[in-house]
Amino acid sequence: MKTGKISNTAAYAGILTAIAASVCCITPVLALLAGTSGMASMFAWTEPFRPYLMSFTILVLAFAWYQKLKPKSKDEIDCACEDDKKTTFMQSKKFLLFVTLFAGLMLAFPYYSGIFYTRPSKEVVYVQQDNIIEETFIVEGMTCTGCENHIESEVNKLDGILSVKAHYEKGNTVVKYDKTKVSKEEIENAISNTGYTVKRL
Repeated sequence: MKTGKISNTAAYAGILTAIAASVCCITPVLALLAGTSGMASMFAWTEPFRPYLMSFTILVLAFAWYQKLKPKSKDEIDCACEDDKKTTFMQSKKFLLFVTLFAGLMLAFPYYSGIFYTRPSKEVVYVQQDNIIEETFIVEGMTCTGCENHIESEVNKLDGILSVKAHYEKGNTVVKYDKTKVSKEEIENAISNTGYTVKRL
């Protein structure tokens, strides 16, 4: 049936655009799981298009649901009687619901990506005030909170880190550390190993 084909095409388009919209955010997690750092910032160029891809995904899925739920004309009802036996799972409302939920999970990925990153537990030790340094590192390639979590997780693995906060919107990472236990260069290397670029001033 023609309406079924249109809504199926819209469902597939919804999946593709949802994946495309989240690729810049999900890549750091895939890089972490695969143990390869270079791919972390590979898709950073897609970030400016993310709002458009998200909007397109929502519009496409809304259209697909409209096609599935709109009242059928007499001709469509007659046609449906002939095609009822041929209806597959891929043409059903259940499949469209699955696609919608999957797209929603992809679009919301930056907000829950932190669960994939470990936060090492550290003992609270006394640090002399003279040894504490707060440094701001300019980091290029961050596009979402997933990127922030990736950097914070890696830097926190170093000894002597007191606090670390990455800001993708500002393009920097603020680190407070004990200079007797870790150096600025080691922190830069830890950030670089995540696949993002530390810009030296």
